[in-house]
Amino acid sequence: MSRYILLTFDVEEFDIPMEYKIPVDPALQLTIGKRGLDAIEPILQEVPTTLFTTANFADHYANDIRRLSATHEIASHTYYHGSFVEKDLLTARLRLEEITGKPVTGLRMPRMRPISMQAVKAAGYRYDSSINPTFLPGKYNNFHLPRTIYQQEGMTRLPASVSPFVRIPLFWLSFKNMPYWLFKSLCLQTLHKDGYLCLYFHPWEFTPIDEFNIPAFTRRWCGTELVNRLLCLIADLKKEGIFIPINQLSALNL
Repeated sequence: MSRYILLTFDVEEFDIPMEYKIPVDPALQLTIGKRGLDAIEPILQEVPTTLFTTANFADHYANDIRRLSATHEIASHTYYHGSFVEKDLLTARLRLEEITGKPVTGLRMPRMRPISMQAVKAAGYRYDSSINPTFLPGKYNNFHLPRTIYQQEGMTRLPASVSPFVRIPLFWLSFKNMPYWLFKSLCLQTLHKDGYLCLYFHPWEFTPIDEFNIPAFTRRWCGTELVNRLLCLIADLKKEGIFIPINQLSALNL
């Protein structure tokens, strides 16, 4: 039985400092996001991914997003990372489709914020990946939600992967702050249990961001070190499963 690895990136404006009351000029937010996208090129050349992209970022770097859409899935991260109104669900999808010339079927809300499945469905999406089914202090408590792929109000929902039983999140902060052997072990445990693994990162993590006074746990292993660390994980996971974009899941019996 095949196992599948879904490697995803949230391609967005670099606005995380603003969560810590540190202002960042909108133009610089985009510049750092683009530096990150350039930095992960070795990863994007290695395996297919799903790139949850804000339409605002795609507006500014349309040629790059169009080029990447040839080998990667472009999905929606709404229009702007720092603000949201419900109509952005549709306008972002349509703009991304205009840029790529391909259907955009998936959504991930910025910061995994809650969203109505009826609104997502009405905006023309086929799946949502806006859930981290764990507890993050000060962010959300999603222990009550399913840990693996499920249906809700006619919409397929694909949570980010967490380990079985204790639900340790297998996402960017864990990858930065756990010993590599432990993160890999939890990934393999989850992959073997669930038959797939859904990981998510941000391109801006992969470019130096030490100049910003954000907590050390958010910028640890930034830059080339993190690129190499993820390439190592990809090589290890390739021994256990197949990398595919999320939009290929519909053809699989998971």
